[in-house]
Amino acid sequence: MGTKTVDETGVKTDERKTDERKTDEATQAAASTEAAEATEASEAAEKAGTDAPDDTDAPDGTDTPDDTDTPEDADVTGKTDGIDGTEAGPTGVGQGAGAVVSAGLGIVSLTGSWVGTVASARESLMGQLQTSSSSDVGTLIEKGYGNAWQATAMWGGIFALVALIVGVVVLARPAFGAPGRPQAPWIKSVAWAGVALGVIGLLLAVLKYTDVLLGLPATG
Repeated sequence: MGTKTVDETGVKTDERKTDERKTDEATQAAASTEAAEATEASEAAEKAGTDAPDDTDAPDGTDTPDDTDTPEDADVTGKTDGIDGTEAGPTGVGQGAGAVVSAGLGIVSLTGSWVGTVASARESLMGQLQTSSSSDVGTLIEKGYGNAWQATAMWGGIFALVALIVGVVVLARPAFGAPGRPQAPWIKSVAWAGVALGVIGLLLAVLKYTDVLLGLPATG
């Protein structure tokens, strides 16, 4: 009887150990299966994220975080645009200077210059040297005053012509420059002023040089 009890206890103990081993193996198998499924799911999610386009829009019309620019990118872009805008195309400084020069020369052609004053005095001196006291009045007036006035008119006409040419060049410059860059309004205004003064000065110079305007007085 004692032996039988021991045997039954040993058999029951072995059966329990066998059941526990089976339970552990089943648990390990289930854990391995779940780990494999989780790994496959993560790989599939990574592939889907890689293949998806970056510039996708959310349902409410806003861009996804991938489509937004970071502050560093914005700063770099702004600096690059500023450099490109500075280096590309003329700045208009030369055109503005040309317009001012044209207007200045037009004013000089009307008011006179030191060159015209010196030329007039020189012609007057030469006329006095070429005439004598026995010369008639007409010759004295022509040599002493007529040639001097014509010299003044000639230099005034030269300044007017230069002002006209410079103004026209400034106004025509945008047609030969970079397209899409309009000329500043103040440059156009000053250039047109120089052209107008040049035309007026040139017209007055021609009229004075030919004695149509303010001609020599009659002597007889």
